[in-house]
Amino acid sequence: MADETENDLIKNLETIKAKRGYLLPHHGLLQISEPDLLSAYDTFYEVMTLRARNLSELSKEIIWLGILITTGERIATHHLDRLSKAGGGEEHLTECVSLAAWASGAEHYAFVSENWSDFTTDFHAVRNYRVKLDALMIESCLKQGDIEMTLAAIYTATNKHYWLEEHIKGAYASGVEEDQLAEALSLTMFPGGVPNFVDAAQIWKSMINQKKVQASKKYKIWAEMGEQSGFGDVLSHT
Repeated sequence: MADETENDLIKNLETIKAKRGYLLPHHGLLQISEPDLLSAYDTFYEVMTLRARNLSELSKEIIWLGILITTGERIATHHLDRLSKAGGGEEHLTECVSLAAWASGAEHYAFVSENWSDFTTDFHAVRNYRVKLDALMIESCLKQGDIEMTLAAIYTATNKHYWLEEHIKGAYASGVEEDQLAEALSLTMFPGGVPNFVDAAQIWKSMINQKKVQASKKYKIWAEMGEQSGFGDVLSHT
């Protein structure tokens, strides 16, 4: 490797570190093997995470932490620093832990409703889920919209469609702007996987077409637009 190439490699990695405030092993791996891919990846990450879009910085970091705790991303400690810089503290982190823990057991509500309904007289999965969630969050420092978006993002990352739909509804009911909700769900693409984000978009689109939420004009256009089911009509089965 020529000295100039070595210098360029070091310079490019230092540029990434300066932009993000840290450097991870895969940055160097991509730089030496696929620099164009690293450049595209870095641009995508900058737009998704570093650039101000629709969410406030505090809301964005709350949602990020809910996702990261759920997916076990221990390396992402820079988001704790970003939470602090956005005006958050350990009380916000504690609430994110509570939401992640809550979401991990949510499927049990659906289980009882779906399998034991003949043996119960007044068990309703969504109603009971909401009552207990409200009790958990009654003294929370989080805004209701942030709670709804964080849980929607968690259920996107974990591919739990039943509860994702509930919190898309909840986000609308809480006055969350659609572009804010879209940003919240998009944060799952790296830690939760793009396929789960695709499924979440399909669920939201179907909810709009079924009039389960009152969507804006541009979101209705998206939902009603032609075939969006992928090769072999895969998404029609979701």
